[in-house]
Amino acid sequence: MRIGIIIGRIGGVDGVALETEKWMEVFQRMGHEIFILSGQFEEVELDDTHATLYPVLSFFSPECEWEQNEAFFDPVDDPTALLEDIEEVSNIIAARIKSWIGEKQIDVLLSENASALPSHLSMALGIWKAVEDTGIRTITHNHDFHWERGDRYVSPHEGINEIVKKYFPLDLPSVKHAVINTHAQNTLRDKFNMDTVNVPNVMDFDIPYGERKPENDNLLKDLGLDKGDITLFQVTRIVGRKGIEVAIDLVHKLEDKKVKLIITGNHHDDEGGKYYRKLINQIHDLGLADQVVFGEHVIQNHAWKGHKGSVKYSLSDAYAYANSCTYFSTYEGFGNAFVESVLAKTPIFVNNYEPVYATDIGSKGFKTVMLTNNELTDEAVNEMKEIIYDEKLNKEVAEHNFELGKQHFSYAVLQEKLEELLKF
Repeated sequence: MRIGIIIGRIGGVDGVALETEKWMEVFQRMGHEIFILSGQFEEVELDDTHATLYPVLSFFSPECEWEQNEAFFDPVDDPTALLEDIEEVSNIIAARIKSWIGEKQIDVLLSENASALPSHLSMALGIWKAVEDTGIRTITHNHDFHWERGDRYVSPHEGINEIVKKYFPLDLPSVKHAVINTHAQNTLRDKFNMDTVNVPNVMDFDIPYGERKPENDNLLKDLGLDKGDITLFQVTRIVGRKGIEVAIDLVHKLEDKKVKLIITGNHHDDEGGKYYRKLINQIHDLGLADQVVFGEHVIQNHAWKGHKGSVKYSLSDAYAYANSCTYFSTYEGFGNAFVESVLAKTPIFVNNYEPVYATDIGSKGFKTVMLTNNELTDEAVNEMKEIIYDEKLNKEVAEHNFELGKQHFSYAVLQEKLEELLKF
């Protein structure tokens, strides 16, 4: 089949983009041909035949940012112009999607979270209109929903709220729905009487990951660290729900100057940079300036060489040098970083994040140190110390988790799920 993927951005380190790349890889292994229509490409090498840049679909396009501001962040008094603009732009987007479907002879369309979260209103409406007009077989890969974000997608304008209610999630006869956790599956069944396929986030357990090799030998040096340092890695973006402040507090409580926390992601999605500044203040107040490293300038999703041969390392390279990983999120749609650490044979410390961890991950039997409500108790810190400093225990935990991960979160599991979704 010729499968067409519509996504706001592909590449980078956010969960939607990462998981989309895995779906692409498994689809291709199954013999399907992949085409992408995206508003933004980051660190992704695709030929012009299979990758089409359509900038208006980007979450950072002027149109999207204007819509979000007028609808949610700084609402106008009279939404008439806003509603008219959304309608007009969505018609343009729908026309472009339909022409792209025709040009690429797409058999099945895949909407990547665009029809689940109202972070780009005209894009979602455009997808709806294109699917309704063409009747094309469509899969929505739903990572998270507006009702899971509190008041973020609640507008003072009833017209906007009606759009959110009507078009999210995408509910048309030719559409099948994939979700990434049991909670979402139950919610769509109860709220919308929708049948869904629960597709967990996965990794390829059949190829090496998180291995030390000559190409990443200078990673610690390029981060300003010594080979004798004890490295805890926070392999996430810098946004409030990631609970990075707890990881910083853990470093403080360990009372060991050799312990270093490396935060790999950027804070581009931290609105106004408020959370990032909070972390900076915490680091200063605790006197941890030499123990917390922001590594975004060195670590990217994919390794590459830039200007004058400068090297940026991959996430796999980061895990290769991690003693343990911190992952004290309060909320996740699933949790890519957990599966990545398992694949890399790196112990991970977690918070019992909602609504997924206990039901979809913790119940599988993984060995972790788990916090409840991010309460960093003395008992929990001592358990973490044992894993950090006991090399044998560290390895035993990592090997146990790897075998469980391979059983539950591998590409073989994903292929079974995709085969089910393609049975229209």
